[in-house]
Amino acid sequence: MPIEQRGVDTIPEEERTSGPRDLISILLGSNLCLGVIVFGWLPPSFGLGLWPSVTAIVTGTLVGIAFTAPLALVSLRTGTNLSTSSGAQFGVRGRLVGSVVGLLLSLGYTALTLWIGGDVMVGTLSRLTGLPDTGLSRAVMYGVLAACTVVGAVFGYRLLLRMSKVLSIGMVVLLAVGIYAYAPDFTAAAPVDTYLLGSFWPTWLLAAVAAGLSGPVAFITLLGDYTRYVSPTKHSSRKVFWATCFGLLIGLLIPQLFGTYTALAAKAGAEYAGPLVEAAPFWYLVPLLAAAAAGSVGNAGLMLYSMGLDLDAIIPKATRTKATVIAAAVATAFVFIGSFSWDVQSAMTSFVLLLTAIGTPWAVVTLIGYVRCRGRYDADALQVFNRRSVGGIYWYRGGWNVAATLSWVIGAGVGLLAVTTPFYEGPLLALTGGVDCSFVLSGLAGGLVYTALTARTAPAPAPAAAEEPVAA
Repeated sequence: MPIEQRGVDTIPEEERTSGPRDLISILLGSNLCLGVIVFGWLPPSFGLGLWPSVTAIVTGTLVGIAFTAPLALVSLRTGTNLSTSSGAQFGVRGRLVGSVVGLLLSLGYTALTLWIGGDVMVGTLSRLTGLPDTGLSRAVMYGVLAACTVVGAVFGYRLLLRMSKVLSIGMVVLLAVGIYAYAPDFTAAAPVDTYLLGSFWPTWLLAAVAAGLSGPVAFITLLGDYTRYVSPTKHSSRKVFWATCFGLLIGLLIPQLFGTYTALAAKAGAEYAGPLVEAAPFWYLVPLLAAAAAGSVGNAGLMLYSMGLDLDAIIPKATRTKATVIAAAVATAFVFIGSFSWDVQSAMTSFVLLLTAIGTPWAVVTLIGYVRCRGRYDADALQVFNRRSVGGIYWYRGGWNVAATLSWVIGAGVGLLAVTTPFYEGPLLALTGGVDCSFVLSGLAGGLVYTALTARTAPAPAPAAAEEPVAA
């Protein structure tokens, strides 16, 4: 299979051969990994039992999908990734805001997947072969996983799609066997006696955001990496939208609810990987090892692929392959730092809450722009920055749309002032009763400011040749 040569340039119509079923496969197969499973552990580690954990995850996931899935339609129309597509609102240079947000999201989730996957693999091999569970053995495992991930990410979309199709079947079987394996130790009671935030509802809301909502929000810049390969002349927006919703729903709920189930069975409080391995019956260690290895490479491969695209967008001189290798090195460095310096629960919670607050207003502005232009974009004008030229309908002022950029800054600022993490609490929490409303407030602030600043501004005119997609 040849290495993909496309970066953030527009995908020609003849190469847009994927369809809604491929979207479901890639969203299911790529998420069946420990890097997503571990989010199901968060609610029990916060002090929530079975049903409060399940309702928090399901509620947060549904809200997140309703907000995130429409973004898939943007790249369906533009033929390029979402950060580049956002140039229609932010300007062809201002789209770097989306590239940075996407880079940070992908970097964090890649590091998390390699971190958790490597820890489970070392713990499993320790029980199977007596391998010493030391910092050195973990570092070697992180490096091995990162190297395997680079291969998939460098070869690109086609290989990752094939991997996802295999994983969507194989990982479902492994997780189904895992339900039986952990059943004897399962209990509905939380592994800790107290609520993390002192009372039920604030803790439940934190779990809904940190474990449920964060899953779909992680895809706010990623969905376009897949839908740019779907032809809008062959597949209707409705089918692509519902395929995205379904793929995100099953792709996130299956692994996260498995994480909740195993966390309760393993009584995993402050840590997940260690108790998960210790509670596994000996006969399930090999399947667990396979799940940790294959799932981690599949998920981290897609995240790393997206990182390569975002870095390619930031540095047009860099090829996608070079950008991917650089991104892999940075992600692996973050794994080493996190594994040896940070507490897993605190690091995960802080990471998802902060990036949700930063990323939400960018997504809101992009969606408002999509509605206003009715899905009509000038794909050629979006590539001005990549060609090192100037002009076009998305040039605005020096390549930046000041109104959109300012709206994002204000929205992100409000979100950061309203967030609560183990390391930091924003001053606006005093106005929200201590409840983290950063997702809602950041989105509202960014959207309202953008609407007010552009109320009298007509959307950039669509090219005369642009047509609505026909129904498949």
